Amino acid sequence: MGSQDGNNLMNAADVAQTALPSFAPSLSIWALFWQAHIVVKIVMIGLVFASAWCWAIIINKILLYKRLAAAMDRFEDVFWSGQSLDELYRNLAETQPTGMGAVFLAAMTEWKRSIEGTGRAFGSFAGRVEKVMDVAIQRETERLNAGLMVLSNIASAGPFTVWGIMNSFMSIAASKNTSLPVVAPGISEALFATAIGLVAAIPAVIAYNSFQARVSNLQTRLEGFADEFSAILSRQVDQRLAA
Repeated sequence: MGSQDGNNLMNAADVAQTALPSFAPSLSIWALFWQAHIVVKIVMIGLVFASAWCWAIIINKILLYKRLAAAMDRFEDVFWSGQSLDELYRNLAETQPTGMGAVFLAAMTEWKRSIEGTGRAFGSFAGRVEKVMDVAIQRETERLNAGLMVLSNIASAGPFTVWGIMNSFMSIAASKNTSLPVVAPGISEALFATAIGLVAAIPAVIAYNSFQARVSNLQTRLEGFADEFSAILSRQVDQRLAA
């Protein structure tokens, strides 16, 4: 009798165990992707492309800023070496300079036009040369800032992947059950999508802030050179007017 009761208890426990819903989630990336809702899959694919785009911009900007800083250093060495401004102008006119070279070329072009014109052209020379150098600096700054807005958008939109959370609440409402097997699939896919979003967003935030500071420093160098070169040309104008 006791042996039969024990067998009945064991059978009841086995039935109860088999009646519980099985939930054996896989933590592999591919399994989480293929088990996700179609909307979450689309979001994940978009975030992967956004991450690749983000890194392409980051690498391109790092190389661009490095090349520009090196070119500005070389130009400053030549400019302050005592070389004739006319000779430097002729050398740069044959190329497409960037940075300080572009600012210098714009100012010297206006200087040449003023020399070829009447003497009265020097009267408003200072205002004109400052204007052309400001335009050159603005163009260089726009070129340096190109693509940074994409990093800002990726940084702000990357983490907002909550479709899986919505699926979890819909499952709770449909089954009227808040057990882990009901809630966990939706939450896991939401967290997985959010993790992919953060992979794209975190580098974008860091790079955006770093590049903004870099552009500000380069712009300050351009503006400082423009002020110095404007003073040099103004002195030459005064000498010509006094002669």
